[in-house]
Amino acid sequence: MTILSDDTETVAAVALRLDRQLAQASPAQIIEAALRAVGREQLAVVSSFGTESAALLKVVADVDPAIPIVFLDTGWLFAETLAYRDTLIATLGLRDVRSVKPLADDLAQYDPDNELWFSDPDACCRIRKVEPLKRALSPFKAWINGRKRFQGGARAIIPVVEDDGARLKFNPFANVSPEDIEAIYALAKLPMHPLVASGFRSVGCMPCTSRATADEDSRAGRWRGRAKTECGIHTTKTS
Repeated sequence: MTILSDDTETVAAVALRLDRQLAQASPAQIIEAALRAVGREQLAVVSSFGTESAALLKVVADVDPAIPIVFLDTGWLFAETLAYRDTLIATLGLRDVRSVKPLADDLAQYDPDNELWFSDPDACCRIRKVEPLKRALSPFKAWINGRKRFQGGARAIIPVVEDDGARLKFNPFANVSPEDIEAIYALAKLPMHPLVASGFRSVGCMPCTSRATADEDSRAGRWRGRAKTECGIHTTKTS
């Protein structure tokens, strides 16, 4: 029986209790706890298949390679990211990767010239990432993502488990260090994202991603020159 099998405890209360229990747990233990909480059919992993994604996906695959993986194909992704997605699916044996795209009607209405990223990047993210994720997560009671506290900004204080509107949100890599991630890559001999060698430390959509130097924050190349630091999928309720 899963933890959320009845209505005697609110999602917020479950999140608080699990966050306390899992505060010092390993990523694998946190993912296993997520499975126990809602069961595989009600749990999704959201992955960008970006520069550090293989580490989380490796741990997920070791726990259960059949956990559904949601991938937001915004229409603005690098070809290298799409190729990397396919490489990791094959390398890790991921069994259920679901690519989700923005609605054609939304693109036609709000971004007919593909220039919204420049004039209103928040609106662009909303129709290309936030709305598609909301649709993709509608069947699930919990989701897993790969944010880390060392990435700084709003991520510096993320809990291990939080209440995301109507569902649980697990952050199994909240406590990991860059060295931990490097160790996972090295031990499993994971392939790197193809753009890492070109100086991209964090990769999102093409128009809003640039290279970052070693002494910059790992996400410094995202929306460079703007106050924007998040696409919105982690700052907007998905309920």
